[in-house]
Amino acid sequence: MACTALVDSLNDVEDLITLAKLAEQAERYDDMARAMKKVTETEKKLKTEWRNLLSVAYKNVVGARRSSWRVICMIEEKAESKNHKKSSLEFRKKVEKELDTTCQEVLKLLDNYLLENVATDEERVFYLKMKGDYWRYMAEYTDVAGGEDRERAIANAKDAYEKAMEVAKKHMQSTHPNRLGLALNYSVFYYEIMKKPDKACNLAKEAFDEAIHELDNLQQEECKDSTLIMQLLRDNLTLWTSDTSAENGGDAQD
Repeated sequence: MACTALVDSLNDVEDLITLAKLAEQAERYDDMARAMKKVTETEKKLKTEWRNLLSVAYKNVVGARRSSWRVICMIEEKAESKNHKKSSLEFRKKVEKELDTTCQEVLKLLDNYLLENVATDEERVFYLKMKGDYWRYMAEYTDVAGGEDRERAIANAKDAYEKAMEVAKKHMQSTHPNRLGLALNYSVFYYEIMKKPDKACNLAKEAFDEAIHELDNLQQEECKDSTLIMQLLRDNLTLWTSDTSAENGGDAQD
């Protein structure tokens, strides 16, 4: 039985969660995402553990294709023959279609189920950040030369990040890993998508400085995640304020 058929045959949520965990261990992230999509559509609200499984699944599905897309773009740019360039273009469009399908899938889950049923401010920040991330991914590959689709993706990413930041600043400690992860990804958005390095650096520096002042109050269970993201913020600041290309600027580990 194909894994797609296996996921479709399961109706018990606990069975789907078990399968998602097995798929994660086996690095079968497409199967993991399919299982967690079904859990989300069934439950409409996720426990913290399930929410993290959903995030990890789609992060890896999209991450692999984003990496492929970047490599294909470089090959296409350097192609010396018309046939090579044509093949690269066709391959790139195929990967973009896969990316688009996956990103739209995540955004529908967020809008139709998860954001409609949030119970805490922390949960709202998590999902709004996730929404901003997937619109940002779409802005990366959508008509890079410009166009309405890319402008819409940029506007929606910015809106989601802004709403998440507003809630985070009002209701969460500056050292909370979700708030720090939001600041990290929001600053990457300004640097890589908006091409505004000053704004990106200000966002990253503000988040880092505020967290440094609150390190003594950091909860033990959050220490590892928070300090890791703070290191990524600092690495990006170093990169962005130097003459080195920031093409590979750090991204949050969800």
